[in-house]
Amino acid sequence: MSMLTASVLVPVSGPSAAPAPKDTLVIVSEMGPNGLDTMVPTANDHSRMVTWHAYDRLVSHGEKTLPDGTISYDAKVMTPELAESWDISEDGLTYIFHLRKDATFHDGTKVTAKDVKWSFDRAIAAGGFPTIQMAAGSLVKPEQFSVVDDYTFKATFDQVNKLIMPDLAVPVPVIVNSELAKKHATAADPWAFDWVSRNDAGGGAFKVETWTPGQQTVFVRFDEWKSGPLPKLKKVVWRQIPSAGTRRALLEKGDVDMSVGLPPKDYAELAKDGKVKVIGVPVQNDLVFLDMNVKIPPFDNPKVREAISYALPYKEIFSSALYGRAKPMYDGDPSTPYEPTWPVPIKHGQDFEKAKKLLAEAGFPDGFKTTLSFDLSEATVREPSAILVQEALKKIGIDVSLEKVPGSNWFAQMASKKMPMVIAEFYGWLDYPDYHFFWTYYGGNNSVFNTANYVNPVLDKEIDTARFTSDPAVFKASMQKAVDIVMTELPRIPLYNRYADYAMQKNVEGFEYWFHTHPDFRQIYKN
Repeated sequence: MSMLTASVLVPVSGPSAAPAPKDTLVIVSEMGPNGLDTMVPTANDHSRMVTWHAYDRLVSHGEKTLPDGTISYDAKVMTPELAESWDISEDGLTYIFHLRKDATFHDGTKVTAKDVKWSFDRAIAAGGFPTIQMAAGSLVKPEQFSVVDDYTFKATFDQVNKLIMPDLAVPVPVIVNSELAKKHATAADPWAFDWVSRNDAGGGAFKVETWTPGQQTVFVRFDEWKSGPLPKLKKVVWRQIPSAGTRRALLEKGDVDMSVGLPPKDYAELAKDGKVKVIGVPVQNDLVFLDMNVKIPPFDNPKVREAISYALPYKEIFSSALYGRAKPMYDGDPSTPYEPTWPVPIKHGQDFEKAKKLLAEAGFPDGFKTTLSFDLSEATVREPSAILVQEALKKIGIDVSLEKVPGSNWFAQMASKKMPMVIAEFYGWLDYPDYHFFWTYYGGNNSVFNTANYVNPVLDKEIDTARFTSDPAVFKASMQKAVDIVMTELPRIPLYNRYADYAMQKNVEGFEYWFHTHPDFRQIYKN
């Protein structure tokens, strides 16, 4: 398989534009993949979107219907994908997966257990995000994985972990065509990260036909796919268009089938207008928050952090920046304990007098100067939110400068742990509160998402207990302690749980919400 060539851009506006055929879906978005390999630590979220469709995983999830009628994946039900079946030992430490014998990669090569082992070894070797994601399911060392025969793969574990199976269904432990990739490996790049970042080495339901970075990705159906029902769509065109206004206009004119990543204001107006379908789902295990770096004064002072929690303009952010397309995370019930789940709403709203009192008690009666940073690629929502925070904190004497970090630098800035305050987000692919804590608070990871730079060995112990126990009572007690710790220490202040919003033509059917929040082309069809 040769390197992907630049594509001819599919027109979506102008005199030549016309509705796409029934077997073709045209999606417009501001963002797109920065590469085609999910295991590269710098891969962005839209690289996961590519991987989801172009690669198989061993297992997947069932589906369920949400209260509003939207079809969603079911986090509690595991279903076959590349693995037809599996056996788990009584002690929960050995997993044996029986692979489909008719599955092939896109180049026709048969998929075997050696591809699975090589792929898992590769994800662990990648470092950064992929390695931590694998570790969430206790997939931590190559010695755990073995090839029993061509179609039988075995994984062994040192301890029971309820996240093992769901962690196999996320867009990291995907099955790569090992022989194809190894042909392009070098001494400096033994896992062929560079080549796979620019080429399709998968066996999923769709092949990447062309990829023009920053402009367009074209998928075509892989007619020999055996790991699920053959999709009804034969082609999907993912176009990147920077202007939200243009993306909305194209949808309203009927020139495209779906628009993702529009501002909340647009989704609110489109939903009210009713000419297109709008689906909004609260993202599972999601929290948009304000982090204060506890290693940078004065945020090392808990009373300063608490003071800021009383000054934040929660309601204004919800109405003016989100247009109600979110679930509030403030004004919780102060008379009840925090629930042993996540996220939980803070137990108050805005109270300037309380904020000023706490700031004075902390030794800052006249306030101080600091910086609030946000991801410029999320500026549609994050910039008005930051301005509202800036204005509110000024009322208690805190002079805030805004730092707009280019999206291409955002992960590096987070990893540096040098930003005093940030507005950021984390949503967990696995819908478990201990998973969210593992990614964002666990000191042993020093995760990029811990922009509060908060490390607490007592908290780490509770997170570990919750992760590895099989006793519901022990889990509940540990999560209760963990939630109490972070909501008392307040390195992170909850703001809201955002919606995943999608707008589409009324003839687009089969939409299914997934934890990664991207449309699943395998389910969608057009009437």
